[in-house]
Amino acid sequence: MNAVMSARGMTKRYGKRVAVDDISFDIPAGRIVGLIGPNGSGKTTTLKAALGLIPFEGQLSVLGLDPRTQRDELMQDVCFIADVAILPRWLRVREAIDFVEGVHPRFNREKAERYIASTKLTPDMKVKSMSKGMIVQLHLALVMAIDAKLLVLDEPTLGLDIMYRKQFYQNLLEDYFDEHKTIVITTHQVEEVEHILTDLMFIREGKIVLAASMDEVGERYTEVMVPGDKVNAANALQPIDQRTVFGKSVMLFDGVPRHQLAALGETRNPSVADLFVATMKGSYA
Repeated sequence: MNAVMSARGMTKRYGKRVAVDDISFDIPAGRIVGLIGPNGSGKTTTLKAALGLIPFEGQLSVLGLDPRTQRDELMQDVCFIADVAILPRWLRVREAIDFVEGVHPRFNREKAERYIASTKLTPDMKVKSMSKGMIVQLHLALVMAIDAKLLVLDEPTLGLDIMYRKQFYQNLLEDYFDEHKTIVITTHQVEEVEHILTDLMFIREGKIVLAASMDEVGERYTEVMVPGDKVNAANALQPIDQRTVFGKSVMLFDGVPRHQLAALGETRNPSVADLFVATMKGSYA
C-alpha cells in the first residue's frame, strides 16, 4: 500500500452547503503534507472525514481502511492534535501519561518519560502552573511516544508565540518524523511550516486547487521582478498574479520556462505564502 490517504470524489454537505466538493487526492507514505486554505475552505472537514468523525459521500481510504466503518482499527495507527494549548488545567504530567498509556495501544511510556526528563516538567506539575511552552513540551512527549503511522495536526500551534511554534516543529522533525511516518498539517502560519513540508495541498471553497510536491512547486512556479520597460512583454506571458514592490512589478508565472523569464528580470522561487495569497485571491471577500 503506497498511499496513506486516498480520496476519490469525496463530498461532504451540511444541509445545502457543500463543505468539501468532489475532491480526489493521494498522500504517499513518508511525507509531510501541508493542507492549507482560508477559513471555511474545507480543510478541517477533510481531516474529520479522514479520522472517521463525520459521514461523507464518495471514497476515502486511510491506511487502507474506510474511516466510516473501520474507525476503531484505524485509530490504532493514527494520532491527532487539534490544539496543543488546550489541556485540562487540573491535569498532572503523570496523569496525562497514565491516560494516554491506558487508551493507546502503541504508546511507549518509557519514551515519553525520557523526553520529559530533558525538560523542566515534573511528574506532579499541573497544567495550570505551566507556561504555554511547557504545554507544548508535554503534548510533544505524549505524541512522540506513540508509534503512529499517521499524525494529523489541525492548527497545532494556534495561540503560541513564535519561539514555541518553532520549537514544536523542530522537535517534531528531530524526534518523531521518519520515512515510516506521515504527517498532515493544517495551519494559517504558512511561513513556519514551509521548510518542513514535502508536499502542498491548497483547498479553496471545498475544492483542491493545488496538489504537488515542493520540488514540483519549485519547478512550476517562478516570480519575476520586472522593470517598467518590460512589463508589457511580461504581461504577454499571462502571469497568474502581480503586485508592486518598491515601484517594480513582481509577477508570478505558472509553467513558463525559467530561461524565458530570466530575460524579463530577476527570477526567484515564490514563497509558499506568496503562492497561497496569489491562489486564494478573492476567497476573503
